[in-house]
Amino acid sequence: MKRTFSFLTAIFLLALPMLAQFPAESTIPKAKRRPRAIEKGPEGPTPRMKDGKVDFSAVWGYAGMTSDFLKDYDVGEVPMNAEADKIFKARQNNQGVDDPEARCLPTGVPRRDPYPTKIVQTDKLMVILFEGNIHSYRQIFIGEDHPKEVDPTWYGHSIGHWEGNDVLVVDTVGQNEKHWLDMAGHPLSDQVHVVERFSRPNFGTLRQDITIEDPVYYTKPLKVTVITPMEKGEIIEYICQENERDSVHLDNQKKMGISK
Repeated sequence: MKRTFSFLTAIFLLALPMLAQFPAESTIPKAKRRPRAIEKGPEGPTPRMKDGKVDFSAVWGYAGMTSDFLKDYDVGEVPMNAEADKIFKARQNNQGVDDPEARCLPTGVPRRDPYPTKIVQTDKLMVILFEGNIHSYRQIFIGEDHPKEVDPTWYGHSIGHWEGNDVLVVDTVGQNEKHWLDMAGHPLSDQVHVVERFSRPNFGTLRQDITIEDPVYYTKPLKVTVITPMEKGEIIEYICQENERDSVHLDNQKKMGISK
């Protein structure tokens, strides 16, 4: 049932984008919002590798952070500068017609689509495989440094180091300026610096405490906690470009000048 739930949730979010992120939850007073439901994964002890460090290897489901990554902020709390606020409001008004993810381009870090991911981990490398979007992957190099020069890419360059045996700290730089933070349209620049603290408090729960620094658009760091339940089964093939129809609908909206 959990796998079916995730699939139906994804279909709902992609089929009804206006309801999913317009208006963004962070633009609605918290007192008027529904409480954010967090799915729970199966209980049990945290798996560990031979050296005692947490093993994050598993298939992870829907984290509920697709539409508005800053949904835990109240109205007026998101520290956007004037330029970011202008961009965000324009994307809200035109219902995200230029969203790169809706056109089968990568999500970037730390954006999430509503489909499951799979983590494969060794002592030197953690790979995140994405079921959705372009069926892409992300590499995290453990115990290494960033290169002196990083070519801007959609996912940037990610390195990790351990704090004890329980927390893997992942540092990402070198992303391009093309990606959005979420479907709602919060902007990110090519100067964004993302730090994720991965932990696994029990067998069926993945926790990421995320700090996002972007001096181009935000006056102080953004802080978000993402809780993801374990997913049953395996990730399945999903090809965004196959029989793709979203871009046609978005282009039609753009031609019609649709706005709120």
